[in-house]
Amino acid sequence: MTHATRLLAAVLGSLLLATPLAATTPAAQAADSTIPLPHDDPFYAYDGSTPLAQQPAGAVLDSRSVTLKVGSTVPMSATQLLYRTQDELGRPSVTVTTVVAPLNAAPLGVVSYLSFYDALGDVCSPSYTYRTGDDSNEMAIVSTLVAQGYAVTIPDFEGEDLHWVAGHEAGWSTLDSIRATESFLGVSAASTRVGLFGYSGGSIAGEWASELAASYAPELNIVGTAIGGIPVHLAHNLAYIDGSQTWSGVIPAALVALARAYEVDLGRYESDYGKELAATVADQCIGSFNGNYPGLTASQLIKPGLPPLVEIPAATRILNRLIMGSEPGHPTMPMFMVAGDHDGTGDDVMIVGDVQGLAHEYCSEGTQIQMQVVEGAEHGVAGVTFLATGETWLLQRMAGVPMVDGCSSIPEGNSLDPLPVKPLTFSASLSAHDHGKRKDALTVTAPSWAAGAPVTFYRGKGRHRRVVGRGTLSAAGTASRVVRDRNGRTITRYVAVVGATADTKAVTTKRVKRR
Repeated sequence: MTHATRLLAAVLGSLLLATPLAATTPAAQAADSTIPLPHDDPFYAYDGSTPLAQQPAGAVLDSRSVTLKVGSTVPMSATQLLYRTQDELGRPSVTVTTVVAPLNAAPLGVVSYLSFYDALGDVCSPSYTYRTGDDSNEMAIVSTLVAQGYAVTIPDFEGEDLHWVAGHEAGWSTLDSIRATESFLGVSAASTRVGLFGYSGGSIAGEWASELAASYAPELNIVGTAIGGIPVHLAHNLAYIDGSQTWSGVIPAALVALARAYEVDLGRYESDYGKELAATVADQCIGSFNGNYPGLTASQLIKPGLPPLVEIPAATRILNRLIMGSEPGHPTMPMFMVAGDHDGTGDDVMIVGDVQGLAHEYCSEGTQIQMQVVEGAEHGVAGVTFLATGETWLLQRMAGVPMVDGCSSIPEGNSLDPLPVKPLTFSASLSAHDHGKRKDALTVTAPSWAAGAPVTFYRGKGRHRRVVGRGTLSAAGTASRVVRDRNGRTITRYVAVVGATADTKAVTTKRVKRR
């Protein structure tokens, strides 16, 4: 361990022993009046004449010189790049990376330092906090890497819309930031060694970048990935922190982030309290919501009568999409993974068995992996260990030192199978009455969270059943139709089928007796 690393670990250790690592990210800083927040800063908005979709991935769209702060006063020169990438749905987007390079010397390589920021508001984006000095603990890490001759690039991998925990976007943004950085530095992608280094929120970007690199950015020479505090299977993590005294506040924030990234209306399933919390955390960072809702359970956030949150099909599909290791292919670079084991399951938020399961899967596909379990360590303490051992491991890979493969010592771990997608079932009622002039008025009533589900109205039964109208459940969960009974029967039998997508289905019947 280098002297700089020992000093860094000691400084961070005194801070982190008392608080979870991710929560040290600034939560709700008062904005520096001299530095506009990203959403007020025109640098973050692309206004070029070439349509964004026609710009190549990783293209540098704009650049500027900035001053970063190590602590509250020590300045460091850097360059910020606006670059083209894509969001979680694969649509062209832009974000910013901050590049710090050695002075008066060609860099020995590029380290992608992936901040442990977890944010729903851009007051915690690294490109902003590194300028204000609010992320001085992470700037100390960057400083040690630059001092050893490496250019460091720090992407805002959540994007401008703050798509926290959206793994694909974080991975693509990370890879594109490396492309942009190498272009800015004027170095060869083929010959420039690249390392990925991230803990907690940063591990999401590091793991997904590693998983997607072979298919998305095969030209990059990534020689190693060091990650720790890894949320491998979000459904498992949600179950682990449900009702936690410290980490349960992450649950409503994660729902906001995923609904935002996938443009899915999860709000229709939320209870009034769930809506209240979603609105509260919508522009906050993890330091504001983590620990502020002790004992919160997922069941408190959803409407009565619904199954557990992870069994709501819209949520299930998203959670399954974000299971690490689920993409075709596998990482081709050596990897170092760190997990804390505080209670026999994990570090109070991340799960050791899941990390082992991911490592075991990659080992079976030929990836070289070393894994370290920090016994007795909660998330913050495990992070201190990672910062030291992860940096040492990564710098060895950057220097070309061969790695001793540790796959044979890694247990099989937990199953990472996706959750079954179960249709939601519910009761719907059909009311009908004589509307006069040989017409009948039909109304279906269903739970409001089924809004948007299509409704088909039928008359008759068996082979004589005929469609007499179609509709869609309103926001209140109702759909109405007035139909004509051309045969003038005294008693008519109607059926309404409510069946949306594969998510919901209900069948109900009603007879109308004509006056």
